[in-house]
Amino acid sequence: MRAGRSLIPDLPLIRSEAEMGLAFFDELKLPDVPGKPRLGDAAGQWFRDIVATSFGSWDPASQQNFIRDIFVLAPKGSSKTSYGAGMELAVMLMNRRPRAEALFIGPTQAISDRAYEQAVGMIEESPDLKRRFRPRDHLKTIEDLVNGSEMKVKTFDLNILTGAILIFAHLDEVHLLGKSPYAGKVIRQIRGGIDKTPEGKFLITTTESDDIPAGAFKDELHSARKHRDGEFRDKEARPTLAVMYEFPDDIAKDPAKWRDPANWPMVQPNLGRSVHMKDLVQGWNSDKDKGERSIREWASQYLNIEMGVGHKTDGWPGAEYWAKAEDPDLTLDDIIARSEAIVVGADGGGLDDLFGGNVLGREAGTKTWLSWTHAWCHEGVLKRRQTIAARLQDFAGAGDLTIIDDEFEDVSQSVKLLIPAAELLLPKDVAGFLKLIDRINRAGLLAAVALDVEGPYGELTDALALIGVTQESGQIVGVGQGYRLMNALKTSERKLANSTMKHCPSTLMDWCVGNIKIEPTATAIRATKQNAGDAKIDPAMALFDAVSIMVTNPEPIAIAGSSYLDHEEVLVF
Repeated sequence: MRAGRSLIPDLPLIRSEAEMGLAFFDELKLPDVPGKPRLGDAAGQWFRDIVATSFGSWDPASQQNFIRDIFVLAPKGSSKTSYGAGMELAVMLMNRRPRAEALFIGPTQAISDRAYEQAVGMIEESPDLKRRFRPRDHLKTIEDLVNGSEMKVKTFDLNILTGAILIFAHLDEVHLLGKSPYAGKVIRQIRGGIDKTPEGKFLITTTESDDIPAGAFKDELHSARKHRDGEFRDKEARPTLAVMYEFPDDIAKDPAKWRDPANWPMVQPNLGRSVHMKDLVQGWNSDKDKGERSIREWASQYLNIEMGVGHKTDGWPGAEYWAKAEDPDLTLDDIIARSEAIVVGADGGGLDDLFGGNVLGREAGTKTWLSWTHAWCHEGVLKRRQTIAARLQDFAGAGDLTIIDDEFEDVSQSVKLLIPAAELLLPKDVAGFLKLIDRINRAGLLAAVALDVEGPYGELTDALALIGVTQESGQIVGVGQGYRLMNALKTSERKLANSTMKHCPSTLMDWCVGNIKIEPTATAIRATKQNAGDAKIDPAMALFDAVSIMVTNPEPIAIAGSSYLDHEEVLVF
């Protein structure tokens, strides 16, 4: 990228297929550009290389397909939709399979319509293509009159495929599907249709997301990076070509470098064609004056800068230092082993919320604060909050979140069995949290359990009494919310900035910290959510609850009474 060379390596292509497919593509004309130039003259060389590689990786003699998937990450304005429509028409012209299907799939109706109009316009510019193809506008379908195959343009939904035999599929702007709870399932359906033909190919084109990558988009993005970086050497892995116009890490992680227009050509493959430096600079100058959020949104779309935490002008200032404070090797076991005192924080609401638990340890000797966070949620949250369902499933897959399947019964059979003599039914989130606190208490490290004074914690305090943790012993402390957390917010900011607070890696907390919005009151500040309902912050609030107590420099309190875990019945179980 620094040298301006092609991102596609020198591959042993089937030259006859590559040249023929590219020749068809080159002869198509752009119908919405003055002079209606040929794609061979108007298209960027970067995409022409993709076209040649796609066709040239298929050997019709041996029926071998050396590349199945092509993932293209290119910034906004790179003509991906128009070029994709042209490539699909070239596939139809090269196709030897009768009654096959090729799909163009857009995440929105506007993108789908744009692709169809471009393909129809290219056909209308050629008398030969007009004789061969028949557009059917009401179905958004283009029929090949020679062999009965069809090119269909569809909007992304669960009913895209009905047993189709696909020779090609182009999914455009997959980053818009990050919040779709069923996107992964549909993408699997598309791949299943392509796998029915040995020559089938799947092209994904997209820009970066203007939010933290999530769901199916995150999965496809990370998989493509692994292919690009050579991490998939297994012959059983799906043959994939990743063409990704994103800055090297040293530039992407340094705002001074990626904000320098001198570096922008590295990630602008269509520069001088559909994209011009003058327009980019003007757009940048306009957005950078609107605040950090606008800057990051612009950078994600035009420079493919991946969004992270700390990019909101009204966000929590500590978010700016959150990533720097991460210790990639820190674990819960490490915190328990290295701490002289631990405060456990909890925060959560009803069935449509997360229940967040935080373990905040004070390291012996250095006095550095060490943080670990986990959350629990009911399966019903995935149904009630479908816009974040895919993201929550990502967190569960990463081990940062436990999804509970007993939404209405709320009965933990494991804890019920552990207490055969008691008629106590604990919700699974409470049960999991209780076991964690009991472990810390038994290690002689528990200074306090910090609970939101306004939270629904009756069942939790009852359960804590079973392990000898009570308000009377001083180990349960109520924490005021709203402006009363201002000291915790400010203290956390300072300790993150001066590296005296470290935290375990957690994609869940990265998201929650980025969701915090700071609202000023008449005499103080308070933390709230950026978006009501969907932008969860409960795990982060659990951290602030713990910080509220840790600032008092507490010492561990001796275990009071016995725990139900000491009962003989438990040992038998």
